[in-house]
Amino acid sequence: MKPGIHPDYHPVVFQDASTGKTFLTRSTATSSKTIEWEDGNSYPLLIVDVTADSHPFWTGTQRVMDTAGRVEKFNRRYGKRER
Repeated sequence: MKPGIHPDYHPVVFQDASTGKTFLTRSTATSSKTIEWEDGNSYPLLIVDVTADSHPFWTGTQRVMDTAGRVEKFNRRYGKRER
């Protein structure tokens, strides 16, 4: 890697805003807030809206939309048009 052109890649803690779950990972993002981690070190804290802990797809609460009714409604409204 060329020196001086890449952002600083360092450990940070992400916290889910809705569940409060935290996890330590590495990122180029920075924050003025810090948190004391389980290992005794202090890391920047980034609060995010959605993580795998609260996302509907990963929690199993995702709803399946009924597209069959939409297709039928479209066909009724517009039908098969001739050119």
